[in-house]
Amino acid sequence: MKNIDKQCNEICSWLRETVFAAKAKGVVLGLSGGIDSAVAAALCKRAFPEDTLCLILPCHSNPKDEEDARLAAEKLELRLERVLLDPVYDILSKSIGSDQSDSRLLLGNIKSRLRMVTLYYYAGKNNYLVVGPTNKSELTIGYFTKHGDSGVDIMPIADFVKSEIYELAKYLGVPDELIYKAPTAGLWKNQTDEDEMKMSYKELDDYIANGEADASIKNRVDAMHNASKHKRNMPKMYKRASV
Repeated sequence: MKNIDKQCNEICSWLRETVFAAKAKGVVLGLSGGIDSAVAAALCKRAFPEDTLCLILPCHSNPKDEEDARLAAEKLELRLERVLLDPVYDILSKSIGSDQSDSRLLLGNIKSRLRMVTLYYYAGKNNYLVVGPTNKSELTIGYFTKHGDSGVDIMPIADFVKSEIYELAKYLGVPDELIYKAPTAGLWKNQTDEDEMKMSYKELDDYIANGEADASIKNRVDAMHNASKHKRNMPKMYKRASV
């Protein structure tokens, strides 16, 4: 990536302008233990040194993810709070009658949406905006939870593909443990992004950046992009015919 220092400065300026235009004073975001949220948090901390709040939101999660999130928080000097969502998830699952026939994706999305609700509570309490960690690669194919990790106010890294996120992470001082771990949404045990997407981030990024990919990858990306349009748009609204 060219002029990475300039890119980071421009993102931080955009963050401040966007937050202040909304009459807010800072930002809140979830720290998952992954590279994307760590990069977003590092940029937010540069933009709002005193008004960046990071939340660890375990929900029957892998303890290693929390360990990595705390490592990032320590290295990047982030203000951190923890909210355990296990009991909330258990009560909700029982109330709606969820059972073993439900798919992992269906249940995993509940976790993502519970985190969104929690982030907005803290945003309202502190007059903050909610920051999302979605990157361009994920955004292109809809690899995010509608009204979950995409249920945010601002997305500072949404114009950067995954390979660029790695460059930003190294520049911003994100710990190596996060940079070199397998990317995962952490919604169920042993889940990885690339297994679920059925392609590598390199294949996806190459197609997004320059249109180069095997036919099977092109077809898969195009199909996922078209099927997920509703996730990137406002809800369709009925328009009355003129009377």
